[in-house]
Amino acid sequence: MLTPKQYQLLMFINKVIKETGCSPSFEEMKAAVGLKSKSGIHALIEALEEREFIRKLPHKARALEVIKMPKFKPKAIIEEEKKREIALQNSAAQIPLYGKIAAGTPIEAIANENDRISVPFEMVTRGAFYALTIEGDSMVEAGILDGDTVIIKKAETANNGDIVVALIDESEATLKILKRDKNEVHLIPCNSAYETRILPASRVRVQGVLAGLLRSYH
Repeated sequence: MLTPKQYQLLMFINKVIKETGCSPSFEEMKAAVGLKSKSGIHALIEALEEREFIRKLPHKARALEVIKMPKFKPKAIIEEEKKREIALQNSAAQIPLYGKIAAGTPIEAIANENDRISVPFEMVTRGAFYALTIEGDSMVEAGILDGDTVIIKKAETANNGDIVVALIDESEATLKILKRDKNEVHLIPCNSAYETRILPASRVRVQGVLAGLLRSYH
């Protein structure tokens, strides 16, 4: 079983090598595990080398190779992660996650109060909110990508230029820029490959306005 510092250093070395193809510097390793001296890093590297988690590559400065990864996390690391998770939950709001927004699906059909998501309090002040998972690329030029989670403030009205969840004919929900022109509603995509839809105002009902966006990097 690795010590917490050994585990943290191994995870950091592995991450940097995967991302850059190079081993991190001693300064980067010191910062990553919270040590002030190179001697402390040397001791951790030697311990990892003795346990055959890493090896030094000959004839290369500061070159390390990760041979294997641990099967278990140190207990102290698990406890720290639990503390951070609890702290995050205490500093975040829980809102409903209504699933994917896609053509042909009204919001009511994908609403499920049992699925919830944690979001920063500052994103959901003054009002009621829900989250949707984006499916498709019609809003990519607004920085909204397939797989993103958008935070929507519930609303029945919106201003021209707002990005809204619009319900068409009480059956099709879509996320688009809203523009009203007399008795018509323009639903404008942010992708030149898609055309603006122009509909009678009576066929379109606003169900919310975009308030924020969350993205996971894999």
